[in-house]
Amino acid sequence: MKPGSVTDLKAMISGMAPTLSDTPYCFQPLSDTRFIPDTAFALIREAEGAACILPHTAAATGAAQFAQITLNVHSDLEAVGLTAAVSGALAASGIACNVVAGLHHDHLFVPWDKRGEALDLLERLSREAHR
Repeated sequence: MKPGSVTDLKAMISGMAPTLSDTPYCFQPLSDTRFIPDTAFALIREAEGAACILPHTAAATGAAQFAQITLNVHSDLEAVGLTAAVSGALAASGIACNVVAGLHHDHLFVPWDKRGEALDLLERLSREAHR
């Protein structure tokens, strides 16, 4: 366990304090990783090629837009269950979720038009874990 990080599932869920970014993001393939846009939130290298997550203003026209919800709890990278709990709750409501785990926080990317519903659901899940 890293100093300051949380591993207990109930504590992670009750303390996740989700926040919604007001910037739409897009997943964009990169043809040349020597030129990673300064505005990229993340870079993902896969066998099929590299892609980054960009603000929609820097992405290709017509790219699908996603909302970024940050879980502000400092979840430990070895903690078990947070991703399953939040993605499962969203899936049960028919909301797609792409999770990017950072060193300090998890970032969820949900369809832009489902952002309010997703945030409400995560806040409710957090409140229920307080009980």
